[in-house]
Amino acid sequence: MSKMLPFLMFQGGHAETAMSLYVALFEDGEILDVTRRQKGEAGVEGSIKLARFRAAGQGVMASDSPVKHAFDFTPSWPFFVDCKSGEEQERLFAELSNSGEVLMPLSDYGFSKRFGWAADRFGVSWQLNLA
Repeated sequence: MSKMLPFLMFQGGHAETAMSLYVALFEDGEILDVTRRQKGEAGVEGSIKLARFRAAGQGVMASDSPVKHAFDFTPSWPFFVDCKSGEEQERLFAELSNSGEVLMPLSDYGFSKRFGWAADRFGVSWQLNLA
């Protein structure tokens, strides 16, 4: 059976820092494997060639792009997280929006009793819903 995973391609060598943040935020967070670029390969030696991690039950792949692109992450492709409690939602929202951008502050928008949307400091978008 085929398997589909989100793939986060970071510019500027931020993959490792981002993965470390994400796995620390969620109780099941874990870096599963990391392959680094070797001397002579495209990109910065030691940067993340390919990594896999898990956070909030979701497997994710990540890489540091060796090529500068004219595009980056878009808010239209967020991670959607159903939070177990208001405390968890507030903690995640504070951490993920820190040095990032609040797209929709935590509030009642009618479709959810409490919802917030933020782009983190790496540009990855997060929708946090109080289930």
